[in-house]
Amino acid sequence: MATTQAPATSSTWKIDPSHSNVEFAVKHLMISTVKGHFADVEGEIVIANGDPSRSSVSATLKAASIDTRTGQRDDHLRSADFLDAANFPEITFKSTRIAGDDSEFKVIGNLTIRGVTREITLEATNEGSGKDPWGGERIGFSAKTKLDRRDFGLTWNQAIESGGVVVGHELKVSIEIEAVKQG
Repeated sequence: MATTQAPATSSTWKIDPSHSNVEFAVKHLMISTVKGHFADVEGEIVIANGDPSRSSVSATLKAASIDTRTGQRDDHLRSADFLDAANFPEITFKSTRIAGDDSEFKVIGNLTIRGVTREITLEATNEGSGKDPWGGERIGFSAKTKLDRRDFGLTWNQAIESGGVVVGHELKVSIEIEAVKQG
């Protein structure tokens, strides 16, 4: 007797920018950590029910929305020394595969900053889902990764007298996403 498998259904979720956060941390003068975030994030998550490997994620950050709580530093980060937001207004991520189960998984994909694309891996966790007070359905995810900013052409730096550099090479990225189920 032949058996047939029911096709995996999927659902589409739109990232809610007012309840999502993409943060980074980097060493400053080799002695302290500066943190910042991107205020403008948008994207879509497609969840293939029963088969996480068929799910996908795409997200866009507006480079000019970088915020470290210091205007002069933010202007420098938007300049050609760093993000070059005038010529590269968006930072994008597009998953190529997802591995793991429904609660903890790796999201592997292509991150593009300043026109340079590199594969990265996000260590992700499903934080849960539920109904909101307005009748919608929401889901939350956390993710983290580490990047070497030089891999994306972010090479500006200055040597300091004590033997280090002004800006560390490693960026620690922390992501909190809340998404709303679409129609």
